[in-house]
Amino acid sequence: MSEMQDYKSRLSDPASRKFETFSYLPEMDDDRIRKQVAYLVSKGWNPAIEHSEPENAFDHYWYMWKLPMFGETDVSAILAEAEACHRANPNHHVRLIGYDNFKQSQGASMVVYRGKTV
Repeated sequence: MSEMQDYKSRLSDPASRKFETFSYLPEMDDDRIRKQVAYLVSKGWNPAIEHSEPENAFDHYWYMWKLPMFGETDVSAILAEAEACHRANPNHHVRLIGYDNFKQSQGASMVVYRGKTV
């Protein structure tokens, strides 16, 4: 068996912190984010956008950007809202969540914009 890689993620080093599953992979470009949003929509999950200051991302609740977009299926509209949140809060992390109506939980969660770390 191959050796597991240690991700040097430390609370004392804000630049090293990992968020959600996708943060352990190379950074997604716009096309890959669009594909993930399309997947979220194809599953029938309701998109929602949250944001937080980088220094509070681990020990505080994230702020909700508007209400969840119940029933929204237009990928471009969802991405436009994420971008609007990022423009309004340029130094915050912005994440996209897909809420599963049937399981009453998050089906997906991913940081789509990273704020500047101190």
